[in-house]
Amino acid sequence: MAAAELSVVLPRVLIVSRRTVRKNKFVDFVGEYHLDLIVSYGAVPVIVPRVSGVHMLLESFEPIHGVLLCEGEDLDPSLYDDESNDLSPEEIEDIRRQHASDTAIDKEKDNIELRLAKLCLERNIPYLGICRGSQVLNVACGGTLYRDIEKELSRNLPLDKRVVHIDYDNYDNHRHVVKIIENTPLHYWFKDSLEDDKMEINVNSYHHQGVKKLAPRFVPMAFSPGGLIEGFYDPDAYNPEEGKFIMGLQFHPERMRQPDTDEFDYPGCTFAYQEFVKAVVAYNKKLNSSTSVQKHIKLNQEMEKKRKIIIESFSLARNIYEGSSQMHPSKESDLDAGAEFLESNTALSILQEAKLIQMGATVRNVSSYLEKLKMNEEREGLARKVMGKMSVEQLSDLKSFYNMMGQICSEVLERKLQDIVNEVAFS
Repeated sequence: MAAAELSVVLPRVLIVSRRTVRKNKFVDFVGEYHLDLIVSYGAVPVIVPRVSGVHMLLESFEPIHGVLLCEGEDLDPSLYDDESNDLSPEEIEDIRRQHASDTAIDKEKDNIELRLAKLCLERNIPYLGICRGSQVLNVACGGTLYRDIEKELSRNLPLDKRVVHIDYDNYDNHRHVVKIIENTPLHYWFKDSLEDDKMEINVNSYHHQGVKKLAPRFVPMAFSPGGLIEGFYDPDAYNPEEGKFIMGLQFHPERMRQPDTDEFDYPGCTFAYQEFVKAVVAYNKKLNSSTSVQKHIKLNQEMEKKRKIIIESFSLARNIYEGSSQMHPSKESDLDAGAEFLESNTALSILQEAKLIQMGATVRNVSSYLEKLKMNEEREGLARKVMGKMSVEQLSDLKSFYNMMGQICSEVLERKLQDIVNEVAFS
């Protein structure tokens, strides 16, 4: 098979390089372990250079079948800072001195990687974030980070719960324990290496920042003894066989190897890359199966007619979600064109796709949305009938009761979530 044909068949995984200085010149690089694993499981790594202006040219790297984001400097705090930390200016300056190689903010790399992360979330493109890449994913979805784990988290813990997350003198061989949560991908990957009473493995880490507030769409997969989230994923976007994979790992499975033999510490270490590439391959097949039908369609009047139908479908979906219009039952079929378009992950053209995204229209979940809408309408109608027979005093008491219940529910939920974190931190 010709090289040109192979480039079409093999799925492409974008990896953003990290910039350093060598011989007084800038050099971009990506860790070889990442590249080796991606290639070994059947995908092609495509390195996106950290060059000024690249974040405006990402469409040039199409088609994108997967994104792997890994090492790099700290994210710009202005991208996530929730102003809830109590770090003094002196402490922030101390962090900069202690972690000088990581606190030199690279805004261009931030722009490139955040755009790629959001692109994956918009299109359901498989995404694997390692270390910094997991932090980028969390921030892209509205989460926050500890600017420094030691000063914001560890100092408030008992001595036996404090964990060293970074060792500049022991880059590859540093390990610390994490507790894996049951029935998560990490649990299945490492199950043959776990003891039922502990559910623990030792991982390699090299970071002084980490997830503080996890974005709502994600579920934790592992915690360090101090309660820091060491891995998370989106359960609604995880099914490698169907091309779905959205995950962040704070530790480095690719570096968990024996120094004398280069063998992995656990058989499960490679599973993150294996399952990620499996999703990338499936996503590529799904993309190719849909585009093969479109290859023979010319940009004629028929194509223009189809384009208008899709745009009208998107517009209708946008109006429904924004609540600016009521949809007549006869219009429900008009949503099918937009839904089919998004399910196929097929763009009419880069320019047209960009315009559709700008419209803010989405019909990915239109079927489930309409079912919930109808169910809510039925419940609302029943409630209106019951309340229509109630007196003013009864309605007033009912309103006060539900306001109180809502407040109690919020307080109890917040307390239960905090209890889970505390249980992990002090167990």
